[in-house]
Amino acid sequence: MEKDTKHIRIKDYSYELPDERIAKFPIAQRDQSKLLVYRHGEVSQDIFCNIARYLPKGALMVFNNTRVIQARMHFKKSTGALIEVFLLEPAMPADYEQMFQARGKCAWLCLVGNLKKWKEGRLQKEIAINGKSITLTADRKSEHGTSFWIDFEWDDASVSFAEIIDAAGELPIPPYLNRRTEESDKVTYQTVYSKIKGSVAAPTAGLHFTNEVLKSLDEHGIQREELTLHVGAGTFKPVKSEEIEGHDMHTEYISVKRETIMRLIDSGARAIAVGTTSVRTLESLYYIGCHFETNPDASDEALHVGQWEPYDGMAAQKGISPVKALQNIAAWMEKNGLNTLHGSTQIIIAPGYDYKIVKMLVTNFHQPQSTLLLLVSAFVHGDWRKIYDFALAHDFRFLSYGDSSLLIP
Repeated sequence: MEKDTKHIRIKDYSYELPDERIAKFPIAQRDQSKLLVYRHGEVSQDIFCNIARYLPKGALMVFNNTRVIQARMHFKKSTGALIEVFLLEPAMPADYEQMFQARGKCAWLCLVGNLKKWKEGRLQKEIAINGKSITLTADRKSEHGTSFWIDFEWDDASVSFAEIIDAAGELPIPPYLNRRTEESDKVTYQTVYSKIKGSVAAPTAGLHFTNEVLKSLDEHGIQREELTLHVGAGTFKPVKSEEIEGHDMHTEYISVKRETIMRLIDSGARAIAVGTTSVRTLESLYYIGCHFETNPDASDEALHVGQWEPYDGMAAQKGISPVKALQNIAAWMEKNGLNTLHGSTQIIIAPGYDYKIVKMLVTNFHQPQSTLLLLVSAFVHGDWRKIYDFALAHDFRFLSYGDSSLLIP
């Protein structure tokens, strides 16, 4: 199975997406977007606010509560050259929570735009916070693949880095929107339940939910749980290799509370995932739990899921059930006195993948030849083209600000 999956040709996951079908802005009211419903091979459509009526009472729905940060910063050199510094992941401190509380200085791994104009020296920017003028400097250090270690310093230690990026940064809307960030994006490009800062892209399936829809889920008896996966810029990374074996998946950081693990166990390890990021987190939990099956005293290294791990057959050979895997995590957390599991994942979900925990999926419509389209195809057992043909024929809007689908294979 691994061999077959690795040799998937990405060109087989292409479709014609006219530019006018890409939603440049969201509709006025989030929950009035269209909802495509795919149930056991049948396709229909509705309005998103009616989603509760398609879900079984008592089911567990899992949301990614990450919050998008203002990760894009612009500095102007004395020569007039404009340099863009794009925050990817915290370097020092490496913990997201500690990073946003850092005062006076910190370091991030960043992408740098117009790099050739920044050969050396520090970049400087004046910003105003609470009526005070603060000088922020950026110093480029070592190279890490396509990113750079950047040291940031600012001359007021009473100010946190969270305040710095709120004042100096810009919300990074997706590159395929081909427009500048507008003030309205600060609201529309966040989910109504976003809490934990760290993403550089929104978990867009969640953008359709309103407080009214959440209330309708509660009234319908749907249980709700949240986890956190900080979405990285790699989510937009195109697959450039002919076969997916040549594509390196980016690492994303996840955190899940013990009570969420317990709720998943109580649900029989069956969940409705809101968005592909929730999928990646939930499915990664299974493999983390498998690590603990043979080594219940494993170190933090067991909390990482490699790109091809699901396809090596080890978990299947051991016959570890999803519930048992989750119980292993709960036991490990209890033994180590942890209330929150912090891990990372590079999992690639593509046709040939055997879903363990996710039974239904709420997701938007994804780019041609993307790893997200591969994930959807794996979920609907290869029936993705029927779904996308329907969406294109019925004026659905595509990508981040576009319409939504509920997939029930």
